[in-house]
Amino acid sequence: MQAATAHTYETEVVWTGAREGELHSTGLPPLEVTAPPELGGHPGMWTPEHYLVAAVSTCLMTTVIAVADASHLPIVAFRCTGWGTLEETGGPGMEITQVVLEPHLTLADPSQREQAIRVLEKAERNCFISRSIKAHVKLLPTIEIASRRAAA
Repeated sequence: MQAATAHTYETEVVWTGAREGELHSTGLPPLEVTAPPELGGHPGMWTPEHYLVAAVSTCLMTTVIAVADASHLPIVAFRCTGWGTLEETGGPGMEITQVVLEPHLTLADPSQREQAIRVLEKAERNCFISRSIKAHVKLLPTIEIASRRAAA
C-alpha cells in the first residue's frame, strides 16, 4: 500500500504600512499586496481577492494541460479570464461567493472538439484549488479551431 503524499507551500506576508504588505516565499520574487481599494487598499496593486481568482484559473490551466497531454489532445493555445464576486452573505464579514472562469481552448483539428470538451470537464472535476475553496466555481468554456494559413 502506497503512503499518502502531502506537499507544503509556505508563504510569509510582511506588513509595510497602511493596508499594504509584501508577500514572500523562498525562491520566488516578492509580491506587493494590499486590500481592495473599496476596502481601503491602494489602487493598482494585487489583492488577496485577485490572488484567489488567479489561483483557481492557474490551477485550471495546469490541469487542462496535464489532462490534454495524458489524453493526447494537442492544444494550440489556452487562455482563461476569471473573476470572483466578493459580497456580504449574512454571516460575519464578506466572502468570495463565486468564481467564474472563461477558459478559451484553441485546437488545430475540428474533429477533436468532443475530446476537448471531455478534457475540460475532467480538468474542472480535478482542479484541486477549485475543490479546496468554499466559493462556487463556474466554467464558461469556448473551444476554437485555429485557422490554417495557406503556404505562400
